[in-house]
Amino acid sequence: MRRVVRQSKFRHVFGQAVKNDQCYDDIRVSRVTWDSAFCAVNPKFVAIIIEASGGGAFLVLPLHKTGRIDKSYPTVCGHTGPVLDIEWCPHNDQVIASGSEDCTVMVWQIPENGLVTAMSEPVVVLEGHSKRVGIITWHPTARNVLLSAGCDNQIIIWNVGTGEAMINLEDMHPDVIYNVCWNRNGSLICTSCKDKGIRVIDPRKETIIAEKEKAHEGARPMRAIFLSDGNVLTTGFSRMSERQLALWNTSNMDEPMTVNEMDTSNGVLLPFYDPDTNVVYLCGKGDSSIRYFEITDEAPYVHFLSTFATKEPQRGMGYMPKRGLDVNKCEIARFYKLHERKCEPIVMTVPRKSDLFQDDLYPDTAGPDPALEAEDWFDGKNGDPISISLKNGYVPGKNREFKVVKKNILDSKLHCGSQEKRIIKLEEQMSKIAI
Repeated sequence: MRRVVRQSKFRHVFGQAVKNDQCYDDIRVSRVTWDSAFCAVNPKFVAIIIEASGGGAFLVLPLHKTGRIDKSYPTVCGHTGPVLDIEWCPHNDQVIASGSEDCTVMVWQIPENGLVTAMSEPVVVLEGHSKRVGIITWHPTARNVLLSAGCDNQIIIWNVGTGEAMINLEDMHPDVIYNVCWNRNGSLICTSCKDKGIRVIDPRKETIIAEKEKAHEGARPMRAIFLSDGNVLTTGFSRMSERQLALWNTSNMDEPMTVNEMDTSNGVLLPFYDPDTNVVYLCGKGDSSIRYFEITDEAPYVHFLSTFATKEPQRGMGYMPKRGLDVNKCEIARFYKLHERKCEPIVMTVPRKSDLFQDDLYPDTAGPDPALEAEDWFDGKNGDPISISLKNGYVPGKNREFKVVKKNILDSKLHCGSQEKRIIKLEEQMSKIAI
């Protein structure tokens, strides 16, 4: 019987590491034992968490600044503990947020052409977690909305424009949160937790909409991400420590739509998803390969495409947004792979004979303009990403300056004052009881 090969324009994705002179060399990548990507990229800069004595720091390099990076190159170094996660703002290519072991989240504005001197003054410091902050993720469509999750098992959603914690999800996770992901329009989040549970949460109503208790049987960390159709894709481990990839329908989480067993390596799989092409790239920490899969509407839903393999294992991975890719070279993804001492870009292309714009590879993609202001989102509105065409390549516009307007300082002082009075009253009552 002849086996029919499934048709896909991504069957022949061609991965290639760039030449040595286009890498970023002599970077001391962070040795912190935390399962984040350690690297964040956008069409202007690449940011990498590095080893730093007496605090936490990360490098921010303009994309064109390749080659050997001088040891004295300025860093972003305001945290007092190691930096655990960083993420660029999707609506402003010069704004980046960082979470650290010092329990704070900091938001930074990087100068137009990169750093000239070390930066230790963030635009705003967000304080609200009682333990280290390991997860940072910006809202995909609302300006200045930032989510952070800490080892205190709570998720805080901030209005960065005012520096306030607006939503606090406290009692939903009994253990450490492994990752948090927004859906396409930012109305829901999905989380994976150390209790092996996957939860879909409506953050504004502070309710759990769907939950699966043991998504993967294994004890090692899981990841969960939203796909553009609202399904959830998870990576985890089986009871026999085999790595798995599973797909879940959020309206019925009893059984997965499909489960793929992969191998028995013990590195945590970091999924990167391209909503335009429905391709998921899996990069295992400590692996030397990137696997990619195409997600479709018909069973078996998840189709293995290919593997890109190199000799060196990866310490972390950055993923370029679609608008930062070179459409003339049919580039559909670009990764920034962290080695022990360098960062190496890896380009994924679909070879085509024609020089014309390939509109089947590049449907309109999410642009840098937010669909909503923060206040609208907190008031209950939703907005889909504002799409842009990549036909003539992406031309970055002028980023407006990021400003924080702290409001209600008097109110918060009054609030604190009343809290202090309550505490004093309680203490008096307690002392009376003790007597």
